[in-house]
Amino acid sequence: MSSRHRPPNPLFLILTLLLFAFSSAGAVTALCLRDQFASLLQLKRRFSGGSLTSWVAGTDCCAWGGVECDPVSGRVTALDLSGRSIAGELYFPALFNLTSLRSLNLAYNLFDQIPLPQLGFEALANLTRLNLSNSGFVGQVPASISRLSNLVSLDLSTFYLNERPNSSLYLRDPTLRTLIANLGRLQFLYLDGVEIAADGPGWCGAVAASAPGLRELSLSGCSLAGPLNPSLLRLRWLSKLRLDQNNLSSPLPEFFFTNFSSLGVLRLSSCGLKGVFPDRILQLRNLTVLDVSANPLLSGWLPDFPKDSVLESLVLSSTNFSGNLPDSIGNLKSLTRLELSECGFSGSIPASVANLTQLVHLDLSFNNFSGRIPSFGQWPMISEINLAHNSLSGSIPPSDDYAGLRKLTKIDLRNNSLTGPIPGSLFAIPSLQLLQLSQNQLSGILAGISNASSSLATIDLSYNNLQGIIPQSVSQLSGLSVLSLASNNFSGTLALDILRSMRNLSKLDLSNNMIIVVDGDDNSSFDSFPKISTLKLASCYLLKIPTFLRYQDVISDLDLSNNKISGAIPSWIWSIGMESWTYLNLSHNMFTSVEGLTDLSSIPLMTLDIHSNMLQGSVPFPPPNIIILDYSYNNFSSSIPFSFPSYLNVTIFFSVSHNRLTGEIPASFCNATYLQVLDLSYNGFSGSMPSCLLKGNSGDLRILNLGANQLTGTLPQDVSGGCELRTINLSSNMLEGKLPQSLANCRMLEVLDIGNNQIVDSFPYWLRELSALQVLVLRSNGFYGPAAHPTSTTGRNSPFPMLQIFDISSNSFNGMLPSDCFSDLTAMKVGSEDKQFTVGFSYLNYTKSYYEDSVTVTFKGLDITLVKILTVFTSLDLSNNGFEGGIPESVGELKMLYLLNISHNSFSGEIPSQIGNLSQLESLDLSSNNLSGEIPQTLALLTFLSSLNLSYNNLVGGIPQYHQFPTFSNLSFLGNPGLCGQPLTRQCNSSRTARDQALNSKSIELNWQFISAGIGYGGGLAIVVGPLMVWSKGKRWFNKYVDRMLLAVLPLWLCETCGDGRVGTEEGDDDADSMEEEENRKFCVFCTGLEIHEDKVVIHHVECSCPKF
Repeated sequence: MSSRHRPPNPLFLILTLLLFAFSSAGAVTALCLRDQFASLLQLKRRFSGGSLTSWVAGTDCCAWGGVECDPVSGRVTALDLSGRSIAGELYFPALFNLTSLRSLNLAYNLFDQIPLPQLGFEALANLTRLNLSNSGFVGQVPASISRLSNLVSLDLSTFYLNERPNSSLYLRDPTLRTLIANLGRLQFLYLDGVEIAADGPGWCGAVAASAPGLRELSLSGCSLAGPLNPSLLRLRWLSKLRLDQNNLSSPLPEFFFTNFSSLGVLRLSSCGLKGVFPDRILQLRNLTVLDVSANPLLSGWLPDFPKDSVLESLVLSSTNFSGNLPDSIGNLKSLTRLELSECGFSGSIPASVANLTQLVHLDLSFNNFSGRIPSFGQWPMISEINLAHNSLSGSIPPSDDYAGLRKLTKIDLRNNSLTGPIPGSLFAIPSLQLLQLSQNQLSGILAGISNASSSLATIDLSYNNLQGIIPQSVSQLSGLSVLSLASNNFSGTLALDILRSMRNLSKLDLSNNMIIVVDGDDNSSFDSFPKISTLKLASCYLLKIPTFLRYQDVISDLDLSNNKISGAIPSWIWSIGMESWTYLNLSHNMFTSVEGLTDLSSIPLMTLDIHSNMLQGSVPFPPPNIIILDYSYNNFSSSIPFSFPSYLNVTIFFSVSHNRLTGEIPASFCNATYLQVLDLSYNGFSGSMPSCLLKGNSGDLRILNLGANQLTGTLPQDVSGGCELRTINLSSNMLEGKLPQSLANCRMLEVLDIGNNQIVDSFPYWLRELSALQVLVLRSNGFYGPAAHPTSTTGRNSPFPMLQIFDISSNSFNGMLPSDCFSDLTAMKVGSEDKQFTVGFSYLNYTKSYYEDSVTVTFKGLDITLVKILTVFTSLDLSNNGFEGGIPESVGELKMLYLLNISHNSFSGEIPSQIGNLSQLESLDLSSNNLSGEIPQTLALLTFLSSLNLSYNNLVGGIPQYHQFPTFSNLSFLGNPGLCGQPLTRQCNSSRTARDQALNSKSIELNWQFISAGIGYGGGLAIVVGPLMVWSKGKRWFNKYVDRMLLAVLPLWLCETCGDGRVGTEEGDDDADSMEEEENRKFCVFCTGLEIHEDKVVIHHVECSCPKF
């Protein structure tokens, strides 16, 4: 038989059939089973919304979106409906019929507060992955989940932490331990936002015992407590740990994370961590993300980073980390995010940061970094740069650095010490949206803005030294929404027509420059102006309210203060803001009336400031939601209606001081329970003061100023224990009776001024219990008796530790002062530790609004009102009483004292030589006493003394003839028959003159002991001061910035005579020849400059001739 007729090999046929069978099985899959199909349709019918268009009856459910089936059995094994915005009801019986499910994902849907059933999940015994996160499920986590022993991944987390009551899941029965006790295969556990409420040993032990194979553990916002327990060490495979927003309130043990060799992500922000952060964690080989931000009690420093570090994100913001950035930070070549804001880092930013070529987000703000800004050019991926609120200096990096920054959207360099011009190319960065350079010392003209990127939305260059005109090309920035050029030196004239082409502009601030802003073309259409929400044109020489504002309707903030606008406030101005109208400042203008409107109760304003105008008539009723209301320094007359305070339901600040109001003060002010500052001073109010204002029945009241009125009656004697007043000023009224001892209940009291009344009482020694008291004025009343302090009832040894102004003059106090009576006045000995520049009260923290107290002091025989009380100013006035005996030597301990007046008493004995220790003293009045002996030579060492009065005593001997003593006139020494020498006509005999010269020589000889130590200081001082003596431009620059600061503190008229002269005598120029022979010293606290003295800021003027009163 031939080969071609040979039958086929049976083995070959069998193999061929088998291969065909297998290939056919691979090409054909089973259809979805009917019961699976029905269950899925039941689920869909209960849903609302969502995207399930493929779920159509009559089609294979295994082909529906989000559905996977077993290819052999046709049963549903995976259901993924995440992120489809499904709402409505979840029909759990249908879900539990899908018993073959191995993966179920319902995350990120909109099931609104649907509780999970406690039974039924056990039917899904094949589940390995269960994700029900962020879909609105609430209530107890079902115990039946604990029976899903095959689970590898469980996610029940939610981002809606504490958003509303009962809005999340919780674990109570079962607890966390019970829930995961049988889930030994778990590798991924996410329970963020689930309320677990367990202590450290409890939750740590449960996780470690039941799921030792965990790779990722996320328990943020679970109400967990600390401390971290060593049982966590069992999680040796852990690669991700997230415990944010819990209250661990414990240190981080170093041994924990150094044993987790696989750890890649560690997030522990807002956990209450404290102590020192183990720096070895930052050296873990696999660590890519570290976030321990918002733990203010956690300290630490950055270690040397290894060269092979894979760290991608380092977030330490709002912690107490400090020290320098190590040069090895350049080893973090994979770093994309570096956030170190609000820490204590210092030193320069190392040049090695240029190696961080993958950097996308850099935030080093609110630290103490110094030196120059690093180059931007090496960060091609950078998107945001925030170096604000540091001490960086030098110029902004040159233009060449910006060419490759194609992704940079934000630059924030505000509040540093940057100098030089702004590089023009900075505006041209292609993707730049925000440029924040405010509060620096940048100078030069504004160049390059014509080439600005169209993407720029915010430019803030305020509070710099920029000059020149504002270029017209700024109008080409059509995409700009915020432009602030305030507080610079821009000049020229700017017409508001420039705004027409800036169609997206919503916020504009040109305040406090030398710009003359004019209205523009009144005949043109105002429809082309952008819709402005914030407009600030303070100090812009405006003569009228810009006309285009009349056609605006979305204004929220309008500041036209410090201009020259006169006439009536137009009625249309109240309608330009509609519901968004929140802030209006028209202060420091020349308005005389409010056009056609005395009732503002329909206006939605929250802040209305019209103080320092010439407004007349009745006080306008305020807007109903007003928070800050200032009507002060006007000519309002008549009385305040009783119903007026009912409009102050939410008001925090109300001032109508310095007007001409009369009548009684409405007691209904006590119903304004949110009121913190009430200032009705300098009016003509009469009648009795509403007792409820002082009793503590007026809610949040902190400042009560009713001074300079015509109030009568007595003070309430029952001040409540809940008194929270900081300032009580009732001065210059006609109040009678006694000072209520219950004022001691006002534990926070800082200023008490009841001067110039008719109070008759003994010395209020009980005030010593008020440890915060800084100003105490009892002057010009009927106080009597000794001023000695009995032993404190609390045993406190330091009464009045904060007192800096103490005035009990013009009363009837008598007796001898104890030898140590001045020893407890700590603030007069070492100065105030208050960080504020003036004494006052911050009444609205988010706007930094600050009420500044004022006080009247006696200087050179005249009463002078300090409109702001510097925290470095100290004064002691015991004059016009009946004190006798010697002046206590402890007065020499008050080394920070500026003004000392004990005149018109009956003090006797010698002038204590210790007064020569008062190195800051500027005014000394010991006149009209019975003092005897010679003038201590140490008084001549008071080199800042500008006013001296020793007249009408029994002093003898020669007047010191060195330092500034020869500059005082004979009025300082009259009425002392035994005195001799200049400026008196009576000359000393030769023996006395020789002795005075010897004393003078001795004092000079004693001073030589300090010369060697002072040469270094003097040489350094000469280097600084020398150029100012011959460099007129530098001198003007120095004086300009010193005066700018101080003109806001003291009345302008006090410095009208400031010039290049030194302090003159009370009589004028009688001793001009001798003055020319003395050193050119400058004195006077009222025309003032700054001096650093023993870590304190001391105030003196550099070039000042004090006013002659």
